[in-house]
Amino acid sequence: MFRRKLSDWSDLDTSSLVELEREGEEILGESPGAAPNGGSGYYGEEDDYDEDPIYIPCTEFYKPQHSGNFFKDGKTLIDFVLVWEEKVSSKKHKTQSSSKGSEKRGQQGRARGKTTYENYRRRYHRNLLKAGLLCEKEQTLSERRSLHYLKLSAPWEVLVYYAEELCLRAPLQAQPNPDNNASDRFLQRLYLPNPLYHHVPNKPLDYYTCAFRKSKLQRFLGSECQATYFTNTQRSRILYEILSRTLYGKRKHAEVGIERMVKEGIYTAAFPLHEGPYELPEYEVAPESLNPRQILYQYWSRWSLWYKYQPLDHIREYFGEKVAIYFAWLGFYTAWLLPAAVIGTCVFISGVLTMGSNTAAQEICESGKKYQMCPLCDTCKNWYISEICPMAKVGYLFDHPGTVFFSIFMSFWAVTFLEYWKRKNATLAHHWDCMDFQEDEERPRPEFAAMAPQMEQNPITGVKEPYFPERDRLSRIVTGSMVIVIMLCVVMIFLVSVIMYRGIVSMMMYHTGNSILMTQAGNIANISSSMVNLVLILLMSQVYTALAEKLTRWEMHRTQSLHEDAFTFKVFIFQFVNFYSSPFYVAFFKGRFVGYPGEYGKLMGMRNEDCGPGGCLIELAQQLFIIMVGKQIVSNVQEFLVPKVKSWRQRRQLAKVRGTQILEEPQRWEEDYELIECEGLFEEYLEMGTKLSGMKMANTRCSTGSSLP
Repeated sequence: MFRRKLSDWSDLDTSSLVELEREGEEILGESPGAAPNGGSGYYGEEDDYDEDPIYIPCTEFYKPQHSGNFFKDGKTLIDFVLVWEEKVSSKKHKTQSSSKGSEKRGQQGRARGKTTYENYRRRYHRNLLKAGLLCEKEQTLSERRSLHYLKLSAPWEVLVYYAEELCLRAPLQAQPNPDNNASDRFLQRLYLPNPLYHHVPNKPLDYYTCAFRKSKLQRFLGSECQATYFTNTQRSRILYEILSRTLYGKRKHAEVGIERMVKEGIYTAAFPLHEGPYELPEYEVAPESLNPRQILYQYWSRWSLWYKYQPLDHIREYFGEKVAIYFAWLGFYTAWLLPAAVIGTCVFISGVLTMGSNTAAQEICESGKKYQMCPLCDTCKNWYISEICPMAKVGYLFDHPGTVFFSIFMSFWAVTFLEYWKRKNATLAHHWDCMDFQEDEERPRPEFAAMAPQMEQNPITGVKEPYFPERDRLSRIVTGSMVIVIMLCVVMIFLVSVIMYRGIVSMMMYHTGNSILMTQAGNIANISSSMVNLVLILLMSQVYTALAEKLTRWEMHRTQSLHEDAFTFKVFIFQFVNFYSSPFYVAFFKGRFVGYPGEYGKLMGMRNEDCGPGGCLIELAQQLFIIMVGKQIVSNVQEFLVPKVKSWRQRRQLAKVRGTQILEEPQRWEEDYELIECEGLFEEYLEMGTKLSGMKMANTRCSTGSSLP
C-alpha cells in the first residue's frame, strides 16, 4: 500500500484503507469538536483546500473468514456509509459535444459544478479524518457511471467522548425482562388461550442504566469488551452526530452537515448498514441463531402476523426508541379502534333496519305534488318536496337516535384512549429509561451550533455552548407566526372559492333541464367540490410543509426537541385548518345564513348555500369520506407503490453499473444502497393525528343533530 492524497481518491483501488495518524490527545484533545462558535475545531473554514491529510498504509490485509460489516482488515466495524455517483464521459461523446457551442457551454457548466462538489467532498472528508474517524473507500466502475462508497468507523476514543457528550444511557445491572401485556395477563387469569401471543427468541435483557461517564467506565457492564460495548444503534447515532456537525463549506452560509449535502446532491446517500440479510437461510437453523434483522422479519414484519403482539423490545434494540414508540402507538391505536368500529357498525346496521320507521321521510315520499317549494336560485323553477324522497331516507342513516349514542360513546372513547395511552407511554418510557431525559441536558443541534453568533455558559451543565439571543429568536417566531396566519388566510380564500364553485355547479345542473341532474344537482356539486378541495388540500400541504421546515430552521431553536416541537406545532395547526375547514363549515355554518323568500342572504351576488335535501350531515359524511379515503389512497400510493417503483429503478440502475461484477455477491453496503431512504415518521404521526381530530369533530357535529328542510 502506498500513501495517497485526498485529491487522488477517485483513482484509488477498492482495497485502499485510510486511517488517521493519531497519538492520544492529538486526535481529540480535551474537547474534540469544540469550537468558539459552537461548531468543531476541526470544522473550521480556515483550512486550505490544498492541504491534504496523511494516509497511513495498512500492511496486514487479509480476507475475513466470516461475512460482516467490517473494513477489509476484518476487524474495523463499519458504522456509516457515504455514497456518491459520478458520470464517466466517453471519448466519442466528448468529440460530438465539442462540435456544438451550446452543448460545450453546458458541458463546461456541469464540469464546474462537478469540481465544486469534489471540493466540498474533499474538505468534508478531511474534516471527518480530523474528527478521528477511520475511512475506507470502495469504487464500482462501469462504462458510464462510477459509484463511490466511503465507509466510516468511529474508534473507541471517539465513541467514548461522544457517548458522554450525548448523554447516552449505559447499563449498570441486568435484570429479567418478562412479557408485560395487560390482555395477556387477563386471559391467563381466565385460563383462556391467547391467539395474539407468540414467542420471539433472543429477547433483549432489561438494564438499570444511567448517563454514560468516561470516569466511571469500569462500573458499567461490558466495559472490558470495547468491540461490543456500544450497540450498533448507539454507534450510528454518534456517527450521525459527527456527520451533522462537520463543515463542508462556509460556516456563514450554513454549509454544514450530511443532511444538507444529500439534499444538494453532493452525496446521493448516507446510511448505517443493516446487520446482515433479512431472508432466512435455505437450511434449517435454530431461531436463537438468527440475526436481529431476520428475527424482526420472521416474527414481526410479515403480513400473516398482523394480529400478533409486536416485539417492541426487539424493535427498540434495532431501530431505537423513537421508532419503537411509534409502532407501540400504532398498535395501541389500532387495538382501541376495534371497539369503536364494532359500535359504529352496530349503529349503522340499526339505522338501516329502522329506516322504514322514519316518519319525516315517509311524509315526504307520500306527499306527491302536494307541497311546492321555493326556487333554489334566482333563475330556477319551483320544485316539489317529494323529489328529495331518496335523500331523505338516506339522511336518516346519519341522523337517528343511534348516532347520538355513538357520538357520546366516541367522546368517552377519545378521552379514555388518551389517558390509557399516557399510561402506556409512561410505562414504555420507564422501561426504556427515557423518563430522566431533561431538556437542559440535550446537546445543541448541529446546525444551531454552526450558525449561533456567540457562546454562553449553560446554567445547568456549566459548559459554554452556542447561544442565540432570545429577543432575536422571539422576533423570528413572531415573523413566522405572521407567515402562518397568511397561509391560513390563503386556506380561507380557497374555502370561499370552493363554496362559490358549488353554487356555480348547482346552477349549471338546474339549467340543463334534465330531471335527474336537477334532482342530484346538490350531490354532484358537493362531491365534485370535495374532490377539488382534496386536490387543493394535498397541494397546500406540500407547499406549507416545506415552508414550515424553512421557518423552523430560521427560528434557530437550540435543541432538536425544541426544533421538532415547533415544526410539529406549525404543521399540525395548518393541516388541521387545511383538512377540516370545509367540513367544519358544512357542519356548523352551512344553511344558517340562507335568509327567507324575498330576503335571501347573498355572497358576491350569489345566494348563500343551504343544506341539501337530506340535511347537512349527508354532505358532511360525503366530504369526510372523500377527504379521508382520498388522502388514504394517496398515502398508500406514496408509501407502497412509489417506493417499489423507486426501488426497482434503483436496482436497475445499479445493475447496469455492476454489469461486469454481476456474478459476484454484492456487499452489504451495495445491497443497502438499493433500498429506499426512510423519510421519518413525522407524516405518519401527523396522518393519525388528523384522523383522530376529524373523528372527534364529526362526532361533535352528530351530537348536535340536524333537521330536514
